[in-house]
Amino acid sequence: YVSYRGYIEKHVAVAFPTMKLKDLTARDLQEFYNYKIANGLSPKTILNIHRCLHEALKQAVLEQYLPFNPSDAVALPKREKPEIEILTCEQQSRLIQASYQHRYGVFIRLTLTTGMRLGEVLGLTWDNIDLRSSTLFVRQTLNRLEKVDWNGIGNKTEIVMQVPKTRNSIRAIPLLSFIVKELQEWRNVQFSDKAAIGAAYQDTGLVVTNPFGGYIEPRTFKDYYNQILDMSGIGHYTFHALRHTFCTRALEKDMDAKTVSAIMGHYSVAFTLDTYGHVLDSHKREEIMKMEKMFSTPVQPQAYPVVVTPTMNGFILNVVDFDELSLEADNITNGLTLIH
Repeated sequence: YVSYRGYIEKHVAVAFPTMKLKDLTARDLQEFYNYKIANGLSPKTILNIHRCLHEALKQAVLEQYLPFNPSDAVALPKREKPEIEILTCEQQSRLIQASYQHRYGVFIRLTLTTGMRLGEVLGLTWDNIDLRSSTLFVRQTLNRLEKVDWNGIGNKTEIVMQVPKTRNSIRAIPLLSFIVKELQEWRNVQFSDKAAIGAAYQDTGLVVTNPFGGYIEPRTFKDYYNQILDMSGIGHYTFHALRHTFCTRALEKDMDAKTVSAIMGHYSVAFTLDTYGHVLDSHKREEIMKMEKMFSTPVQPQAYPVVVTPTMNGFILNVVDFDELSLEADNITNGLTLIH
């Protein structure tokens, strides 16, 4: 809602301040999109604005305010394929090592083994983790969003706990055994925090908490993540790069695309393959190169006769099959080495 409201107030309402709904045409929308593109608005944002407008105008048609949907007749820009950051295996190893030196390092390792989004990690509660079956359930997210009041969107923001936007984002993720153990150890850290703080401790039920039991907002957790990055010395990577890295490693280890897509919460397997197809291409090349030995003929060493003639100063060596190979040497060993 906040995103759509923002698109309307920042873009659409500014472009059509006095136009009546019944007068809106496909040409008006096309010129609006063309103008926005020419002024540097990204194809992704244009598509998001169009999605918002299309649904609103579709409802207007259903309620008979419009005879047809004018947004059906516009040409849209192609969505740009986003460049994704992926840690190399060495960088991932260094980050994992550094994470053990930080209070919140367990959640870096959790993300690298589940591909969860930051909001999903921060919104995770203990009742959505079944340690006995080693399964984690993504059912809510924690994000800081613009605050909406009766007068629209203001300058203030607020922490919002909400259900994931898409049905696919609500999912179950199997946990590796070492992560289960580390989550149990983290639970003990929370018990220690509670014992130290006493009555001031907040029993929020959240997995990721500050020493007082309260939530940690995304910006603060990113600061902690950057501290771990600094300790690892691998340079700067966004937190979302950990999600990309999980997906890449999973495909590299031959996890089938349908399973990867389900764990990631993607809306389709096709999206997963389109986004991470380069990983499969690289992996396929590496695998097929293993067949090269089957078709490679090893070079067999071949012997050639050499005629050795003694002289007053040493020896003359002639290779029978190669007339041009004839040389003098002070001893036979040196002569054969030179010929070789």
